[in-house]
Amino acid sequence: MTADLPIIRLRPKSKPQAIRHGFPWVFADELVTDRRTRAIAPGSFAELQDAEHRPLGLCTVNPNSKIIARVMDADPGARIDGDWIAARLSRALALRERLFDKPFYRLVHAESDGLPGTIIDRFGDAAVIQPNAAWAERMSTEIAAALREVTGVRTVILNGQGRARGLEGLDERLEILSGEMSGPVEVSMNGAIYLADLMQGQKTGLFYDQRPNHAFAQRLAKDARVLDVFSHVGGFGLAALAGGAVQATCIDGSAPALQLAQGGAKAMGAADRLVTRQGDAFAQMEALAAEGAQFDVVICDPPAFAPSKQALEAGLRAYERVAKLAAPLVAPGGYLGLCSCSHAADLTSFRNASARGIGRGGRRSQLIHTGQAGPDHPTLPQLAETGYLKALFFRLDG
Repeated sequence: MTADLPIIRLRPKSKPQAIRHGFPWVFADELVTDRRTRAIAPGSFAELQDAEHRPLGLCTVNPNSKIIARVMDADPGARIDGDWIAARLSRALALRERLFDKPFYRLVHAESDGLPGTIIDRFGDAAVIQPNAAWAERMSTEIAAALREVTGVRTVILNGQGRARGLEGLDERLEILSGEMSGPVEVSMNGAIYLADLMQGQKTGLFYDQRPNHAFAQRLAKDARVLDVFSHVGGFGLAALAGGAVQATCIDGSAPALQLAQGGAKAMGAADRLVTRQGDAFAQMEALAAEGAQFDVVICDPPAFAPSKQALEAGLRAYERVAKLAAPLVAPGGYLGLCSCSHAADLTSFRNASARGIGRGGRRSQLIHTGQAGPDHPTLPQLAETGYLKALFFRLDG
C-alpha cells in the first residue's frame, strides 16, 4: 500500500465477496462514511478494506456520488499514473485492433476496460474522451497524453456533458485538449458513410454500439422501403441504403443531425434515396399513419427512456408506445426493429413491453433476432449496466 493513501472501509453488514469477485462499485450506504471519508477530495484514491481491515484493492473516491468508490486496481499498492493508464489503454487497443481493420471504434468502455467511468471513442486520428467519473476529470490531461502515446491520435477532445457527470457532481465542459478539429469526420461502417460531429454532436458524435444491429438490418433492407425513427445522423437509414434499400426515411428531432444524415447519403452517392422528416418522433409516426404510409422495414432507436430504476415504469410505457405506433407502419410481412439503450430496463422487460405495444398496434409478430452492442463495447459480467443495449427484430403478420 502507498503510505499516504487514506483508508476507507466497508460497513460490517456489507458483503466484500462481490468486490473480491470483480464487482467494481461501492455504494454510499455500504461504506463507513465518517468525517475523514467525507473529507476526501472527489477523484482521489484510497485503499478499500472490508470490515475486518483486510485490503480489497485501490479505489477512487467521490463523496458527492451515490457510487462513492470505484475499484481501480485489485492491488492496493498500485500507483495510478500515466504509465498505469497507458497499460490499460494498450490492453483495450489490442482488442480493437484485432476486431477492426480501421481505427473507428469505442476504444474504452469504462469499467469493462478497467478505466472506471471513462468513455473513449476513436475516429481515426481523433478521439473523444468522456470523463464521467471524478478521477478521470482530475486526470484528463494524463489520460489524453497516454492516449496520444498509445494510439498515435493527434486530436483529443474532452466532452464533459451528460447525465452521468451530473450524478458525479461534475460541471459540463467541452474543449479540445490537443490538435484541432474543423468540421465533421467521415466514418465508414457496414458500407455506409456517416458524418460525426465530434464537437457539437450528441454524446461523442456517433453511436458505434449499433454497428452489428445496423448490419443485421441491412440483411432485411435490400429493395425495401425503410423507416428509421430517432435516426440521429442516419444510423439505420444509411446502413439500409448501403444494403440496397430503394428508399430510407429518417425521422429525428434534431435538424443538425438530419443535415449530417443528408451529408452522409450524399457522400455515399445515395442522396436521392434519402428522405428526412424533422420533428417529434411520436407525432411524426402518428402523421405517417394518418397518411396511410407503410414501409417494408421500420426501426426505432429512441434515447434512454429508463435511465434509472426510478424511471423504469414510465420508460417501459414509452417503449410500449413506440411499438404501438410503429407496428401499423410496417407493411404486411415486413420487419420491425425496436431498440433500447436503457440499462435499467432488462431484456425481458423490454421484450415484453415491445410485444405488448405490437399487439396494441393491431399486429402479430415473430421475434427473429435479438442483438446487443458490438464487441468494442464489452460487458463486464459483474456489472449489468455495461450491457445496456438491446435490439429486437420482429417479422409482422402478412
